[in-house]
Amino acid sequence: MTALICGSMAFDTVMVFPGRFRDHILPDRIHLLNVSFLVPSMRRNFGGCAGNIAYNLALLGGSGVPMATVGHDFEPYGEWLRERGVDISRVRVIEGEFTAQAFITTDLDDNQITAFHPGAMNHAHVNSVPADDGITLGVVAPDGRDGMLAHAEQFAAAGIPLLFDPGQGLPMFDGAELLEFVARATWIAVNDYEAQLLAERTGIALAELARRVRALIVTRGADGSVIYADGREIAIPAVRPAAVVDPTGCGDAYRAGLIYGLQNGLDWETTGRVASLMGSIKIAHSGTQHHRFTRDEFADRFRTAFGRGL
Repeated sequence: MTALICGSMAFDTVMVFPGRFRDHILPDRIHLLNVSFLVPSMRRNFGGCAGNIAYNLALLGGSGVPMATVGHDFEPYGEWLRERGVDISRVRVIEGEFTAQAFITTDLDDNQITAFHPGAMNHAHVNSVPADDGITLGVVAPDGRDGMLAHAEQFAAAGIPLLFDPGQGLPMFDGAELLEFVARATWIAVNDYEAQLLAERTGIALAELARRVRALIVTRGADGSVIYADGREIAIPAVRPAAVVDPTGCGDAYRAGLIYGLQNGLDWETTGRVASLMGSIKIAHSGTQHHRFTRDEFADRFRTAFGRGL
């Protein structure tokens, strides 16, 4: 079973300001904001939802192909993924554009100032879901707006089961458009804030939304997650991480665990625990694709965390 993961590919440039923004941004001068921060610490990470999910799924031994539009600067990222066994044949380079990029400055209080350039991501709609390429599971993750709409429609037309993961892209859509996504989705994965926003924008209670799909998964950070499936509310415990270093990308790692469970026919209790452990492993590492493990190491961690084998 191969998953086609439609979503963003991005470079994340993360800078750390060894001070506090509040000491440099004066409330009574906010209308004339002109500040500069010296950032002696900087790192550039490979990211984007499609890339992160595919990377994590490969670690688990699952089969996932990212589909995204990227810029002329993508080659180092592409080489990174190829070396880690990720098939990037569905990644299309858009000439004259940069790969999507986030520039994030963090201060000592963990406040962040972020500038995001979508670049080639705005062309996501030029990619089409293949109907005859062995794809048995689809994912629509945050991407260009037109691309998300088109790919959900194409998965539905091809009869391919779809995991809808709107993430930070959810605010781009109105209630009617979100209901179209729900109608085409087989499963929905959101965090607790996104779940509330989805219910508000559609005007439909979460319980009713859950009845319209095979499963609705809601993550709650350190409070674990809940899977609404088969008329049940399945509580999934969080796994205590070795350290809390960087939460960026934890949701993508969790979703890779969901896809792995779906690909391998695992029950929801096990699938949710695989996903939970993936998020816990990720949060202990800086960046979204710097964690590593072998299958045996993951199985050992699973047994330690949940008291049973995988």
